[in-house]
Amino acid sequence: MAVFTFEDQTTSPVASATLYKALVKDADNIVPKAVDSFKSVEIVEGNGGPGTIKKISFLEDGETKFVLHKIEGIDEDNLEYSYSIVGGAALPDTAEKITIESKLSGGPNGGSVVKLSIKYHSKGDAPPNEDELKAGKAKSDALFKVIEAYLLANA
Repeated sequence: MAVFTFEDQTTSPVASATLYKALVKDADNIVPKAVDSFKSVEIVEGNGGPGTIKKISFLEDGETKFVLHKIEGIDEDNLEYSYSIVGGAALPDTAEKITIESKLSGGPNGGSVVKLSIKYHSKGDAPPNEDELKAGKAKSDALFKVIEAYLLANA
């Protein structure tokens, strides 16, 4: 298995503590409210802490799909959160798992800076498919913007 790492960064007008709370602590309630295509979030295994596996069901192209997220780490004091996609529609056949590590910090005008490290754990040594990576990033960016807009509208 090879690991391919990608870095990304974005800014948000939402304060880092508010954004972290929404994306980590309250995500199971906020995401289905903010994103019409999300149907449910259920804990399949664990108690909500590291090691917990969540099944997130959503509608895509008229079909109900799901993704399995495994919580890897939660550090509320430093606004850090990491999870892995371990199954379902968002995990390409070429990947064992995809781990996303995020760190939020204060940004301009009271907003926040979100730093991401994405680790693609491939089956074998083959690099990830560029088109799949671009599609995954586009979906992730769109989801982030919808949640951000929800927070701004409901602040």
